[in-house]
Amino acid sequence: MFNSRSLTQRRAFSKVYKNFVNGEWVASSATSNIDIINPLNNTEVIGRVPQSTEAEFNAIVQNSVDTFESWKEVSTPAKVRMMLKYQELLKQNEMDISREITREHGKSIIDAKGDIFRGYEVVEHACSFNSLVMGETLENVATNVDIYSFRKPLGVCAGICPFNFPAMIPLWMYPLAITLGNTFVIKPSEKVPGTTDILIDLLEQSGVPKGVVNVVQGGHETVTQICKHKDIRAVSFVGGNQAGEYIYKTASAHGKRAQVNMGAKNHAIVMPDAHKEDAINAIIGACFGSAGQRCMAISVAVMVGESAEWIPEIVEKTKTLSVGSGFDNADITPMNTKAAMERAYSIIEQSEKNGSKILLDGRNVKVSGHENGNWLGPTVIDHAAPGMACYDEEIFAPVMVIVRAGTLDEAIKLINDHHFGNGVAIFTKSGGHARKFQHNIDAGQVGINLPIPVPLPMFSFTGNKASMWGTSNFYGKGAL
Repeated sequence: MFNSRSLTQRRAFSKVYKNFVNGEWVASSATSNIDIINPLNNTEVIGRVPQSTEAEFNAIVQNSVDTFESWKEVSTPAKVRMMLKYQELLKQNEMDISREITREHGKSIIDAKGDIFRGYEVVEHACSFNSLVMGETLENVATNVDIYSFRKPLGVCAGICPFNFPAMIPLWMYPLAITLGNTFVIKPSEKVPGTTDILIDLLEQSGVPKGVVNVVQGGHETVTQICKHKDIRAVSFVGGNQAGEYIYKTASAHGKRAQVNMGAKNHAIVMPDAHKEDAINAIIGACFGSAGQRCMAISVAVMVGESAEWIPEIVEKTKTLSVGSGFDNADITPMNTKAAMERAYSIIEQSEKNGSKILLDGRNVKVSGHENGNWLGPTVIDHAAPGMACYDEEIFAPVMVIVRAGTLDEAIKLINDHHFGNGVAIFTKSGGHARKFQHNIDAGQVGINLPIPVPLPMFSFTGNKASMWGTSNFYGKGAL
């Protein structure tokens, strides 16, 4: 088994992260760095990310271009065997990766393991590419004319990753791209780069040749370089709309394929005929897990008719959630940055001024031993409505927003009118209600009595409206 524990300890003390170029970790000559602050105390610098220079970036891309010429000729079965080894290494090193995610992100060890597993599933999916990447043939389309088609790699692809899933989202990207014969440049989030370090060290152990996957550290400057570089053929991004829309427009304007998964405001309709205990438990877990910092969190509960009578019980159950360190597997862990916490505080304050009612206020919660951490306890806002920031905007925090609707038709219209369309859910015992919802809702992923409808990797991860722009979805057959 590959022992990454010593690497984790080294990263914790060495402070400055490096680029990974042609199989080697190389220190940047950057003149500026981005500090990574411990979310548990908001004071300790646990690492620094260099803003790589343009010359370093160009050298990394050139190495990827050069490597592509040999990598594209490696057989698909050989690539698949590397992915088989890689998924084994990911399983063997799950605990070390989990600790690193918790250290730099703040989420619980349990959530971190889920983060890894959902990425592991995508690597496992790449192991089926011997059949999935087959081409097509048709004989005699005209007299003595046959047509053959083959899937060909593009060249150098790039991924720009967010902070909230340090393992899963990088693993959404490069394993599929390289198994299809591309080379890859990955930019980890400057907030959580350490997890990518471990993932790349394990990839090297799997037998993937030098230069197939390179890592570039940096912030906004590096993002722009990725979008504009002439030799990068495709860009994948997951994150917020401000960055995502810029990346999509800039990359597309420079002739690249682009897929960007952006913001969300996922609604769950609760019908009066739903199984009350199951529905309440499901929406609480889906809203507050990972401190609400995930794009598939259920952040809006739409209480239809008499189901609004269950709101006091939702609040009472939410009060029982623990707040504390991810290393202790608390239900609510610190938010990743102070800026994110303060933004959530501001939206909560605005909601009260706008006429909504705060039923449970998690502001200013304190955790013994970590008093200065980025804490926001579970918060429940009732009587929200379109036009309020708490309803319109993605808060990305442990905040449940409740709106009320008189009928299922009213609830469906409310959701369809929202500018985001990532995922939705309904809780009901009625097959008719479920069918109507499924056929009339405008969202990429739909759950029926299922709170977080994230598909397995053989299907595509997608979204509608402002949640997803691009020429293809993530993973699944549609992404090949």
